[in-house]
Parts: sequence; C-alpha cells; structure tokens
Amino acid sequence: MAHCKQALKRNRQAIRKRLHNRVIKSEIKTVIRGYREALAKGDDVAKLMPALESRLDRAAKSKVIPTGRANRIKSRLRKAAVRAAKPKA
Repeated sequence: MAHCKQALKRNRQAIRKRLHNRVIKSEIKTVIRGYREALAKGDDVAKLMPALESRLDRAAKSKVIPTGRANRIKSRLRKAAVRAAKPKA
C-alpha cells in the first residue's frame, strides 16, 4: 500500500484508468465478435468495417491498445472478409 499522498493519488488514478481501459477493450471485443458473426452468416460486412476501424483507431490513439495491434486486427479482419467473399471452387 502506498504511504505518501502522491502515491495514493497515483493509485486512485491507476484504478480509474484501468476500469476505463477495460470498458473500451470489452467494447472492441464485442464489435469484433459481431463482425465475425456477420461474416459467418454471409452478411455484408462492408458497413461494419468503418465503425470497427474507428473504434480500434480511437483505442490506439488513447493508448488503450498498441497501434500495431489495432492495425493487425484491422488487417486480419479485412483478409477474412475477402476470403469469405470469394466463391468456393
């Protein structure tokens, strides 16, 4: 446990920030899950991609997730959409 005032305040801030980051990460996972479910059903996911990219970019901008991770997720989901759109031979 922290002893000085400064350390106590930093502890309170860290707790608040951790909770906020957890909420944002949960929202991202929910949006990704919805995107993948739409892909599996064969729905048009082109409408969902801009909202998903925006959510990931905002999380990366506010340092909730690393920028590289956001880019990697976007890239993999785009690739999955292209693979799903291709007719199976």
